[in-house]
Amino acid sequence: MVSSVNNLFAETLRKVREEKGISQRKLGKQMFVNHSTIARWESGTRLPDITMIPRLASCLGVDANMLFQLAAQSEESPNVIMVDDNSVILTDSLNVLSEVMPNATITGFIWPLEAIEYARMNRIALAVLDIELGTASGLDLCRTLLEINPRTNIVFLTAYADYSIEAWKTLASGFLLKPLTPEDVREQLKRLRYPFSTGGASA
Repeated sequence: MVSSVNNLFAETLRKVREEKGISQRKLGKQMFVNHSTIARWESGTRLPDITMIPRLASCLGVDANMLFQLAAQSEESPNVIMVDDNSVILTDSLNVLSEVMPNATITGFIWPLEAIEYARMNRIALAVLDIELGTASGLDLCRTLLEINPRTNIVFLTAYADYSIEAWKTLASGFLLKPLTPEDVREQLKRLRYPFSTGGASA
């Protein structure tokens, strides 16, 4: 069963396509995909991969940012990751994130390379990164994640406020101090560059 939230992208796509007078088959040819793929997008059973959205926007003559926003809002279970080399802090923080974002698929990592591999296989809506990751740097990890998907929201988590200036240079969406609290997370989610549906209470 497709959720009403997931239908948001599907209904908009169908409406725009029909207004342009383009059939599913023609759009599929323009997109270099089978027309059944277009049908699945319009039925809400699937969302296009992030790399396909600019091409879709170009074929339909619409703003790609509008489609990106709809796709983000339509993620029934957005992927959220957290990377912290302290297992105790990681566990506690994951509990907070799960409380605030009950609809999200939340995964924790101690090792940055594992987080990078996961990000290559999954579209990440939000990455919460410790800045000091042993011998690794959360700032470098941020840059790598943004190379994989420029629309990943990055929020840095650290015990040291002095890092905030360097963090902002990475085009991160925000900065939080340890220990993580539900109130701080909710406030930060309001400021994301690319909002998505979390399923949690807004306040």
